[in-house]
Amino acid sequence: MLDIAPVLVPVTAVCWVLLMIGAMITHLRHNEAKFIVLNLFYLALAAFVAWGRLGPEPF
Repeated sequence: MLDIAPVLVPVTAVCWVLLMIGAMITHLRHNEAKFIVLNLFYLALAAFVAWGRLGPEPF
């Protein structure tokens, strides 16, 4: 049940990274610095998952 399409996890993580970059740009244009920090945290988590699944030694 949990191993139906394992390729979707890294694809979703990469898409989430792109989404957070867009969100950071939007918040920067609206001068909302506190949300940029939050988006940076989410971006780091998604990048960690993407690297862990697509990196040289996937976990």
